[in-house]
Amino acid sequence: MENQHETIVPSEGREMNFIDLCAACGRAIGRACAACWQLFLHMVRLTYRYWWIVLTLVALAVAGALYYSRHDNLKYKVNAIVLLNGPTIQQFEQSFHTMCSAQRLPQDASISPFVWSQTITDFKTFRVIDCLGDETADFIDFKHKIKPTDTVNVQMQDRLCLQFRLKNRDMHRLPAVEDALLEYFNSNQAMQHSYDVYSKNLRNEVSFNHRQADKLDSLTSCYYFYQPSEAHPRSSGVSFYGDREVELFLEDIYEQHAHLQRVDQRLELATAPVTIENHFAVFPAPVNGRMKCVVVFLLLGWIFGCALAEIIDKRKVILAWLKE
Repeated sequence: MENQHETIVPSEGREMNFIDLCAACGRAIGRACAACWQLFLHMVRLTYRYWWIVLTLVALAVAGALYYSRHDNLKYKVNAIVLLNGPTIQQFEQSFHTMCSAQRLPQDASISPFVWSQTITDFKTFRVIDCLGDETADFIDFKHKIKPTDTVNVQMQDRLCLQFRLKNRDMHRLPAVEDALLEYFNSNQAMQHSYDVYSKNLRNEVSFNHRQADKLDSLTSCYYFYQPSEAHPRSSGVSFYGDREVELFLEDIYEQHAHLQRVDQRLELATAPVTIENHFAVFPAPVNGRMKCVVVFLLLGWIFGCALAEIIDKRKVILAWLKE
């Protein structure tokens, strides 16, 4: 025993190298695995000796799993991409956290009946990631792995994924829940003020881009139809129309129209401080599926049955300890 202790802890004046550290970790993992195996064998012996107790608790656990995973009690995850037209992520999350707390939620809020009646539960938000830098949502960070400082997978500042859970028996109320959520967020005064500023600036940007596109088109037309022909020939970046030589602005025109299309689309979607790009989508696999619940409850029933069997097996020792 002393020799084993000396191999784990080096003697004074000797530093532990990497091989000693790996050996110590390996011995610790081995002892842990052996202890788990001995515990499993002990539970098997308890199951054999007190099978009526263990089977009773296992049967009760399976019955509880079947009741919990009945058809009308199935819970589904519901997701939607929320578009923020002016409000910041912090403003949205502040209003979102107020909604998650039933005690702080105003009584006259449109979402209050659904929250207080537990129709919708387990609210969560996830960041939407843009990988290509084209202001298009590429994927949702459900595992919260993307850092705000990541310059490749950029967290979008105008989109969030909103998620909650809804029971199968309340699935017909999903459109009403969606309308209540939008009404609740859009009634926030701070978010409404941010939307007013954003909407005004966006309309000005749209008007400016339309004027710039018209100027670019008219510049090309005037250059072609009204300018006298140039005497100096050009070798690149030109196109020939008859006996005229005209320098085209195709790349500028395409870029301007692409930007104009994006701005027009943003203006079309910006009808309120918070909008939803599409309706809420229901994840097809339930959270409390029957097979999953049966397996989990079965293991829990076996563990609690073995614990009760251990208490009965050691009842004399426990009673003697209590009488001391």
